[in-house]
Formats: sequence, structure tokens, C-alpha cells
Amino acid sequence: MDHVVYLDTKAKELENLLNHKKTMIIRGATGRKLPHGRVDAGDILYFINNNAEWEVRAKWTVISVFNSDKMEEKESIDIIKKHQNKLQLTDKQFEKWAWKRYIVLIELDKIEELKPFAIDKSNYWNMDDWLPVEKIENVKN
Repeated sequence: MDHVVYLDTKAKELENLLNHKKTMIIRGATGRKLPHGRVDAGDILYFINNNAEWEVRAKWTVISVFNSDKMEEKESIDIIKKHQNKLQLTDKQFEKWAWKRYIVLIELDKIEELKPFAIDKSNYWNMDDWLPVEKIENVKN
């Protein structure tokens, strides 16, 4: 399965992935929501910076996924701290994810920087930060 994923432009997530400082991304929520339970090893993530450009810049292959059960704040903080060397979260990002009851950690491999291409957002105007698209060709402009 292919997924389109927003990255934090201010935290330079894409740059940190491309230069291998960061090898894992995190998502979380107070309830189970995308991508919890929807990403598997071998899936391809296509990355877009969250600056409204709607252009895919890179793709990565997922090598492992951790989907947490419901957690207390201390548990989520402990998990994030344990993986901080791969996540490379800023203080602001750490605060954003630290209190989530459900966390998804996605480890990545096989980076490929792409010639930027636009995606058709007409069917996804209400997109949060994760879009499972089955095949990227389904949303290419």
C-alpha cells in the first residue's frame, strides 16, 4: 500500500530523513486514527512538506511498525524517549506527541529523493496528515 504523509516543515523533518539523521516517524492520537493499524512493513510512504504545496518530494519503504495499545502519559513518554535517537524530535514535537494515548512508530529504509510531483487533492480536501492511497498513481496530477 502507498501512503501520502505530511511532514513538519518547521522541524525540517524531510531534510533530516534525507540526510539519515532521522529514520523513524511518529503519529499519535487520543483515539485510534490513521495510520494506526493501517501501515505494514513493505508499504511505501510518499512525503509532502506541510506548507500547502501538495508536492511529493521523496519516498521511503517501511521496514517496521509499532502500534501501541492504549497508554497512560508516562508510557507514551517512555516509548518516545526510547526511540528519540531515530525520531530526532524537536522539543515542540516531543510535547505534541508525548501525551497521546495511541502511538504509531514507523521505521524507514530505502530513501529515494524524487523529482517533485503534484497530487490531486480534490478528493482529499479534508486530509489530516496521513492519506492511504493504495497506489500513488491514483492521486498523481
